[in-house]
Amino acid sequence: MGICDIFINEIKLKQTEKFKYLGTIISNDGKTNREISARTAQASINFQKMKTILTNRHISIETRKRALQCYIEPVLMYGCEAWTISKQTQNKLEETEMWFLRRMLGPQRKQMREF
Repeated sequence: MGICDIFINEIKLKQTEKFKYLGTIISNDGKTNREISARTAQASINFQKMKTILTNRHISIETRKRALQCYIEPVLMYGCEAWTISKQTQNKLEETEMWFLRRMLGPQRKQMREF
């Protein structure tokens, strides 16, 4: 993509590789990799903050799943309507979701026998 100089009142605007606008990282190359990586990291941080609730076996799985849908998934998927994603990026998002679910469910009996 070519570089284009932008002027406002004869003042040239500084060009950057990326900037944050309304909580979304916008890159000069138009790709969303940085945004998705930042969303994944923030969702993981939020999951860790809520870990005591999300992994508590005394709370029903339906309640924990609802908490995940209400408090973690919106952080992960914020702005996804505008993303252009590759198969690799889609796989990364699915891996993140599976990571959350595995942590919520904990080790299963079948897996425990294998150790």
